[in-house]
Amino acid sequence: MKRHLSALLLMFSVFALAQIDEKKLDELIQNTLKTFDVPGMSVGIIKDGKTVYAKGFGVASLNTKAKMDENTLVGIASNSKGFTGTALAMLADEGKLSFDDKVIKHIPEFRMYDPYVTQEITIKDLITHRAGLGLGQGDLMFFPEGGNLTVNDIVHNVRYLKPENTFRTTLDYNNIMFIVAGEVIHRASGLTWAEFIEQRILKPVGMNASYGSYSRAKKANVKNIIEAHAPVDGQAVPVPHDWNETANAAGGIISNITDMNTWAEFLMNGFTTKDGKKLVSDKQIQQLWNLHINTPVALKNANDSNFAGYGLGWFLTDVKGHKQVYHTGGLIGTVTQFTLIPDMKLGIVVLTNQQSGAAFSTITNTVRDSYLGIADKNWLKTYGDRMAKVNADYEKGKKEVFAKSDAFKKDKKLQPKPEQYIGTYRDNWFGDIILSQENGKLRIRCKNSPRLKGDLLPYSHNTFIAKWDDRSYDADAFVILNYDEKGKATSARMKPISDITDFSFDFEDLDLQRVD
Repeated sequence: MKRHLSALLLMFSVFALAQIDEKKLDELIQNTLKTFDVPGMSVGIIKDGKTVYAKGFGVASLNTKAKMDENTLVGIASNSKGFTGTALAMLADEGKLSFDDKVIKHIPEFRMYDPYVTQEITIKDLITHRAGLGLGQGDLMFFPEGGNLTVNDIVHNVRYLKPENTFRTTLDYNNIMFIVAGEVIHRASGLTWAEFIEQRILKPVGMNASYGSYSRAKKANVKNIIEAHAPVDGQAVPVPHDWNETANAAGGIISNITDMNTWAEFLMNGFTTKDGKKLVSDKQIQQLWNLHINTPVALKNANDSNFAGYGLGWFLTDVKGHKQVYHTGGLIGTVTQFTLIPDMKLGIVVLTNQQSGAAFSTITNTVRDSYLGIADKNWLKTYGDRMAKVNADYEKGKKEVFAKSDAFKKDKKLQPKPEQYIGTYRDNWFGDIILSQENGKLRIRCKNSPRLKGDLLPYSHNTFIAKWDDRSYDADAFVILNYDEKGKATSARMKPISDITDFSFDFEDLDLQRVD
């Protein structure tokens, strides 16, 4: 009798852990929106093949005040990378490519900076962040939105990106290689990346409200879609949607909680659709969800993790003895998170219309911990306190930089004369940056990224601050000039004035040589 009672209690305990307290989760989400100034958020949970939670909170737009719900479309950003990996796996099953194919087999004109790497780099290398390029290196070719460079331009310009790491030794997150992978899909299938994703994945899986790109969603005249929001002067404000069409393979998909729950179910059901069609073989799934490049894990850590790294379009780690497959995504004005624990048949999706990663982490960690049977760690307070301090430190640092600029501007004798530095500076992969005088003001603009323009503020004898017109970027940068013996600037380099700047503003990777 005691044995049966123990078994019954165990069954009850497991059952209890497999539930969520819907009311408490609703309250947590509402409080998270307030804490991190997020206008809208949608959250989905799938467990054991069933959707147990799918809700939207707040507003999709501060302009229209339209409500955010489970069907509101959001740019999932880099969560699109898992779709790119899946597309390549499908083409591998069809014999149109292999993950071990050399990239030049499919794109003969492709070149890396190092001739050896050009000959050896494979499709697998493209989507594992191990090609040797640094964090975000080259992203300025498509980021922020509105740039002039095409996919073919980007594929060509990769040859000018001097790697920061040795080939296949380091995981440094990079979008440019996924753009190249998207072009492999195009050439192997005859479809654009967005066409392939929609026709071969989204529709068969049942993600009927989703689109392969923002422009395709807008052409369909979709109404229930977010506006992006970013903090400006400490308050979230609407900002333009930001994702360049050239970078769709790295982050272009537009989806919602309803469809992303369907995606989670499909993946955990062995990449099999609801009507029983298996889109990816087990052989290829093993490739997608196996480590191909690892990152160090602390010997002692809160999740008892033993490994971490990247598969083919997915981050991988273990949490309390369970394998976790996950990714995040970020654009200017929106961030998202997608988490699977396959052996528990658990999927958690968080989509937002503001760029606070602390917001999605609060929800994901709380939900995941509840299913793992971990006591409530009050992630909202942890992240809230942490971000309050971090943001205060960032703001203090930026104010100090601008205060120094204001003080330097008062001493005209120390400032270089415009004729010493006004002109055009060229980087091989990014193009021209023009320093000029317009209506009595010093200005900076980037030829291939027209939205990247602003005031040029004196900072020291050889340094200016590029203060961008679009204040939502939070990416003001130092422009550091090198002068010859005659006092004429011959080259320049750049770097953000604050660590808060998104890594995709990879100003440090520019090598600007004056050309006039």
